Amino acid sequence: MTANEVRQKYIEFFKSAPRNHKEIPPAPLVLENDPTTLFTSSGMQPLVPYLMGESHPEGNRLVNSQPSIRLQDIEEVGDNRHTTFFEMLGNWSLGDYFKKEQLPWIFEFFTRELGLPKERLWVSVFEGNDQVPKDTESAEIWRKIGIPEDRIFYYGVEKNWWSRTGTPKQMPIGEIGGPDSEVFFEFTQVIHDPKYGKECHPNCDCGRFLEIGNTVFMQYKKVGEKKLEELPNKNVDFGGGLERITAAVNQVPDIFQIDLFEQIIRSIEKQYGVTFGRDSDVDCSLRIIADHLRASAMLISSNVLPSNKGQGYVLRRLVRRMVFHLSQLKKGYVGLPIIEDLDKHKYPLKLKNWLDISHIVDEEADKFNKTLESGLRKLKDNIRKEGKIDGRFVFDLYQTNGFPLELTLEVLKEEKIEFSEEDRKNFEEEFEKHQELSRTTSAGVFKGGLAEHSPDVIKLHTATHLLLASLRKVLGDHVVQKGQNITSARTRFDFPHLQKLSETELSKVEDMINEIIEKNLPVNFKVLPKEEALATGAIHAFNEKYADTVKVYYVGENLENAVSKEFCGGPHVGHTSEIGRVRIKKQEKIGAGLVRIYAQLEP
Repeated sequence: MTANEVRQKYIEFFKSAPRNHKEIPPAPLVLENDPTTLFTSSGMQPLVPYLMGESHPEGNRLVNSQPSIRLQDIEEVGDNRHTTFFEMLGNWSLGDYFKKEQLPWIFEFFTRELGLPKERLWVSVFEGNDQVPKDTESAEIWRKIGIPEDRIFYYGVEKNWWSRTGTPKQMPIGEIGGPDSEVFFEFTQVIHDPKYGKECHPNCDCGRFLEIGNTVFMQYKKVGEKKLEELPNKNVDFGGGLERITAAVNQVPDIFQIDLFEQIIRSIEKQYGVTFGRDSDVDCSLRIIADHLRASAMLISSNVLPSNKGQGYVLRRLVRRMVFHLSQLKKGYVGLPIIEDLDKHKYPLKLKNWLDISHIVDEEADKFNKTLESGLRKLKDNIRKEGKIDGRFVFDLYQTNGFPLELTLEVLKEEKIEFSEEDRKNFEEEFEKHQELSRTTSAGVFKGGLAEHSPDVIKLHTATHLLLASLRKVLGDHVVQKGQNITSARTRFDFPHLQKLSETELSKVEDMINEIIEKNLPVNFKVLPKEEALATGAIHAFNEKYADTVKVYYVGENLENAVSKEFCGGPHVGHTSEIGRVRIKKQEKIGAGLVRIYAQLEP
């Protein structure tokens, strides 16, 4: 069964009676209106306002397939199950059905629609802690469905709790999450590897089990350092990796053996003279190359270009890691594998022409090859001067030059220089510090923007609508949002304009915002068919896909004469006077034809 067939079966299953879900379009990989993260990393991410109580234009039962990128999985790629880019099949209940409906439905989909043998399915549930009780309800439902007691496992927050930012302790205040129940498929032809532990179980990572679905009972919000509060509605958030489910359906214990990767791997084999399945090191490199090439194609199709920061840095890292592993296959990079038709897999993402994608990747590959030459000179100079190597130097070479550890070890072997246990320990310590910093930065990103939902963020969100409306009145209708970031301290807004505003123009914009606030105008929304919403003149992002019905938030007594109207998911204040006074803090030119304004609430 192809991945596209699995995708379609899933969506049709949840759209059909008695489930009656509405299919919603996937969000872009890079969310223009959500500064809280670099990429869309799950299907629930764009739905946070609705999981927290906002009403969704399409109702309270939703389904889709969401293209996603997860940065934390980059270092894991190379095994049989991890990828950086993946599709997440998802269904949601926004305060509608809960455990007793969801768990039997997903079991029915796996066993009846896909034909997975039920004796190969294992499940896990939350073991409970001092804040959230043990999930005996889910365990009982699984037993009634037909999962025997010895295939039901209980795990703690590290395994059976889900939020975008990790465990309850790691969640920032305002973040939502909940206990989950996972489904695993057992590959009986895989022999348990004892190095993963004496006892084999679904989460032991020995290769015998593959997680194929995770139902999160999204019902808690963090309101204090050690305090969770139940949301007004109990929500269901299911996610199942398309690649993993397809592997289970075809009973291949390696997701890189499914049709989504077949063409890429065959092309690499032909060009580099290797064969998948004969050598574990070669297999690891082939998986990394196939994943990183596909992920790079998706990012470039989402208008991301290689750079030294943000999304561009991630793309650069993927391309360079891919090039390194290609060079390892043939002791030298001989070019990018040719992929004739990625579109045949019907990805829910508009892909650019392969020639355009390959041109960008090839340019970055050439830059990296020069970087490798520079790093190699630096490494050999150090060896010549010191006669030895230090783990911290090796890490610095990795961090600043992108020079991989594997290549350093190869050079040391040629030079007959020992890389001792102490050297390796020093490298790993520095690497751990780097990873911890990355995790902290990633978590910090979630604290900003609308993920926080604090009173000040909500005020500034509404104020940003007023800022856009005022800028358009003062400067003209060419002003649209090109970037936005909101924290509890300020709002940052990017828009197209040839030069910075004059002091007079800035003053006019600020006065206009505060005049609207002082009028104490109501802030409301209407749910409208998309075409009808467009006809109202509501501002919207031109490069985003919208559902057939949308929410239009407007400031004023009615939509027709509103001072501001935009496609938006919320949340907002009820009346403008709740905002208080707004002050424009500063402006700056950030590129050709782009201006950035910072504004804040006055104390």
